[in-house]
Amino acid sequence: MSNGHKPCMKWIKWNATNPKHLFKDGRQEMGMHKRSVVGLLSGFAIALAVGPAAAQDKVRVGVFPVSSTLPYFVALEKGYFKEQQIDAEMVRLIGGPPNVAAMIGNQIDASAVLVTIEGMNANIKKPGVAMYISINSQNQKYQMEQFVVRKGLAAKSLADLKGKKIMSAPGPANVSMAKAALAAAGLKDGDYTLDQLDMGQHVNAMTAGTFDAGYTLEPNASTMRQLGVATTLEAGVIAKYILGDPNANAFVGGAALTSDFINKRPDVARRFALAWGKAVDLINNNPAEARKHLLKNTFTPPDVVETVPMIRYFMAKDLTAKDKADYQKFIDFSVQSGTLEKPIDVTRYLKAF
Repeated sequence: MSNGHKPCMKWIKWNATNPKHLFKDGRQEMGMHKRSVVGLLSGFAIALAVGPAAAQDKVRVGVFPVSSTLPYFVALEKGYFKEQQIDAEMVRLIGGPPNVAAMIGNQIDASAVLVTIEGMNANIKKPGVAMYISINSQNQKYQMEQFVVRKGLAAKSLADLKGKKIMSAPGPANVSMAKAALAAAGLKDGDYTLDQLDMGQHVNAMTAGTFDAGYTLEPNASTMRQLGVATTLEAGVIAKYILGDPNANAFVGGAALTSDFINKRPDVARRFALAWGKAVDLINNNPAEARKHLLKNTFTPPDVVETVPMIRYFMAKDLTAKDKADYQKFIDFSVQSGTLEKPIDVTRYLKAF
């Protein structure tokens, strides 16, 4: 079959009933003829069946190794991508801006977690470049972003960070949220210093006492607490200070596909979303099982993995009217604060499969 031609079924049928012509010596045992023909037919059947099943569609995925990237690792390691014949190729990209640049330049097809402010900013520049198939809620219960303070620092509220040196998770979205929370606590620019720092350096910086406090993400905060180098001052600050309700759904990040990918390979995009949705279901319904996939994939040490808070994942198709309103309110705040240059309708950039 190396020439690419399909077997002639008429030829196969004729030889199955007239096997002697296949051999120069007609005295050979009929059993040999039957076994040979059966083997030939079996080989054709296997070749025809295995060929298409072995093919997998490659999807390039930008991956930022924080705990909110968990659906990617669950789908990969539980075989959900493989079930959908998806070959997920990880492209390690630290932070939102590199993910956005890669999406705009068609260097990746998807981002495992893209801050929604940065995704909307990208959509303002190139409409449809970031279509969210799922978004992640974080708040007082489903913790992700939080302010931590180094060991020995006497601080009971964000207002106590006046005059302090603070580190922040990188990217304009994280910086703007940190400043907004501090402003809500009565602190203005100049009352503190705020420096962006790569997420992989947060634990070391706090251990060394380089900063007094930090606006960091999980699992870094859990790791700091486990090591005893810092404590959480306040978590869920976006829901509390931006949305006005500590239990509101702050849809700060999510998984996004590019429109080019969706339009050019719609069935592949659909199957990718199906695998993602299966991973989301596992995480939401069995967080203890899902936590195991943080190991080796994120900055989570083995002795911390059981205590890392989990955020809540929503597929776009499952969002309620209230969920969408919370999402819009969060993005509207970003417009009012100047992080986004103009209003944008978030529902235009939700893709339900």
